[in-house]
Amino acid sequence: MKKYIILFIVISLFSSFKQKEVTWLAIGDSITYLNDHTDETGSRVTKGYLTRVVEKIPGLKYINQGHNGWTSGNIADSIDKLGLVKADVYTVFLCTNDWGQGRPLGTMANYANNTGNSSVYGSFRIIVDRLRKLNPEAKILLITPMQRVDFVYINDAKNNATGSYKPKNGQYLESFANAVDSIGQYEHIPVIDLYHNPSLAMKHLVNFKRVKNPATGVYTNYTFPESTTIPYNPLTDEYPYPKEAINLTYDGLHPSDKGNAIIAGEIVKNFKAML
Repeated sequence: MKKYIILFIVISLFSSFKQKEVTWLAIGDSITYLNDHTDETGSRVTKGYLTRVVEKIPGLKYINQGHNGWTSGNIADSIDKLGLVKADVYTVFLCTNDWGQGRPLGTMANYANNTGNSSVYGSFRIIVDRLRKLNPEAKILLITPMQRVDFVYINDAKNNATGSYKPKNGQYLESFANAVDSIGQYEHIPVIDLYHNPSLAMKHLVNFKRVKNPATGVYTNYTFPESTTIPYNPLTDEYPYPKEAINLTYDGLHPSDKGNAIIAGEIVKNFKAML
């Protein structure tokens, strides 16, 4: 009998020390999506930010709700179809495509008054409301977009875009980052501000952009900001970001292993404080 009592105590102690499982649902765009599709990065990324986070926090598992090319408007419009589930913690990492596609940012009034999906502020209200409905006790963490330089897609150079040093539709990407921060303050939700993180400043995103010198036609490595003044022709020019150009991004927009490590580090710090 004594033996069984001891065994019961040992099992009870083991159970009490067993790590609690925590479910993290990550909503995002291609930066999140690529965590589970590194084959689409031209073998330039080996581990995304989600994987890096769960490696640092025992008992944490992730659900990837990253959608390639999507805006907060796309997420809000499909909120009933995405299969979002109850989780212990949610992250929302969007807006680079909202800016890139010229979506209206709107104002805090659009968020506060729940005016619908016609602005980024309105889209975020739809998203946050749904997450709170799924689990009123869940923790939510908002992540601002990071800065970007001239983007050229590794698998199709015709898919390219100017960096955030220029406005789109009269709006700067920084305004979208500030909007996410304002929503966090309004809702008392923590925010990771990647846009203003000095480690992710525009000058660090790539080592150089290799394009033809307009005067000589010779391929030359141009660093930021001079690189923004040299034209690139996707139909005739070589891909402008060879592997040695990779720094915090591998294509001017999407984080490299180094960039993903920085993002993961910020999330880990916040998760440890929240969970």
